[in-house]
Amino acid sequence: MTKDEQTNSHAALTDDNHKALWSGRFAEGPDASAVEFETSIYVDERMALDDIAGSIAHATMLGECGIISAEESKQIVKGLESIKNDLKNGSLKIDYSAEDIHSFIEASLTDRIGEAGKKLHTGRSRNDQIALDERLYLRRVIPSLVQDIITLIKTLVEIASQHKETLLTGFTHLQHAQPGTLAQHLLAWATMLSRDVERLKDSLKRISLSPLGSGALMGSTLPLNRERTAELLGFDSVTLNSLDSVSDRDYCLEFTSDFAILQSHLSRMCEEVVLWSTVEFGFIDLSEKWSTGSSIMPQKKNPDFAELIRGRTGKVYGDLVNLFTMIKALPLAYDRDLQEDKEPLFDALDTVQANVKIFTAMIATARWNVERMEKSCEGGFANATDVAEYLVQKGLPFRTAHTVAAKAVRLCIEKNLPCLENLSLVELKNCSPLIENDIYEKISPRACMKNRKTLGAPGNIENQIKKLLTFCDEALV
Repeated sequence: MTKDEQTNSHAALTDDNHKALWSGRFAEGPDASAVEFETSIYVDERMALDDIAGSIAHATMLGECGIISAEESKQIVKGLESIKNDLKNGSLKIDYSAEDIHSFIEASLTDRIGEAGKKLHTGRSRNDQIALDERLYLRRVIPSLVQDIITLIKTLVEIASQHKETLLTGFTHLQHAQPGTLAQHLLAWATMLSRDVERLKDSLKRISLSPLGSGALMGSTLPLNRERTAELLGFDSVTLNSLDSVSDRDYCLEFTSDFAILQSHLSRMCEEVVLWSTVEFGFIDLSEKWSTGSSIMPQKKNPDFAELIRGRTGKVYGDLVNLFTMIKALPLAYDRDLQEDKEPLFDALDTVQANVKIFTAMIATARWNVERMEKSCEGGFANATDVAEYLVQKGLPFRTAHTVAAKAVRLCIEKNLPCLENLSLVELKNCSPLIENDIYEKISPRACMKNRKTLGAPGNIENQIKKLLTFCDEALV
């Protein structure tokens, strides 16, 4: 804030219509630097429309209950509607000299309709007002994030549908494990993301209770109808305890936890994109639109966007730790510490939403090196488990079959052979007399992949695709 803005801010708080509601207790106004230190309007301005929605419902209820006159209620609602429209069309600009978005809207209302505007805050505290605004805001914006995640899931499913037969080694400990497909891997990403959708939607259920009418902490002596404001705002019901209503920030913790888990998934996916784009792997070729070069090395094509998404994981984790630390040991009910809840919440939301959109665009435009991925299934003895299971089907106990397969692997290593298929039938029979010539057709990488038909396995890919698409359709309802 500049020197002039500080002066204007200080002056605004001494004007009758723009004074902070708490100013009546004080003989002198706050210092300009104190105003600058405590203001939150730069953070909470994004909740302007939510604050107006809550105020319209509150004013409507006050009029219906006879707490203010019906005419005053209509004046307030009409004034708030005009402020909302002017904010939307840009003819009204946020006044950053206001203490917070609530003060700005109430002052704007009083400027427009006069004394009636001063009655809006009847039976209401900033404490229940901000608790309401945050819930309204999250309820409004989270569906947009859910939609973005579903778009990413559908993008992954679409790519997977084109690569149901594209072989790709599965890894554990970054070592060759078992033959799989690119489709199987991409659908694993999509399944991770589907849980993020479920978490966010489940978290929305817990904020569908209105805290309005809880007052500062102990409700009100006025005959407020909390159920009516909840109904007008589309909540399922009202919060149970007024003290908890204004001090609860579980929803901030819960949504930011959801964001952190989502971000961890994006980070893991980006790590694999970075690995796969290396010369050593060569599985994926990112579009030049989603790559950058080097200021000194002309040949470079760097996966910077995947790296940035991965790198911003620390921001989201930090936001969550910020909130947990703020809430820790905080006594009931409201403490000014809680003003600091919005910045980490909003930062985490903005970060993950941007990351989801960027990852979607990046992965949708990538090219896949099918030949290189299929070649990855050669060597590494990724079909050793299939040898063991072949013997199990011949009646051998798995523990014994495991030992036989390991013996065959050791034999390959001793003979400097890259694959179990390179062993002759005689050599395989020396490992176990149960092995017949049909083993070769059952342990090729493609056979290994196709024979894994249990639910969720790469040989059962169509079922996964169908279920994920159904999930996406149902999640949007």
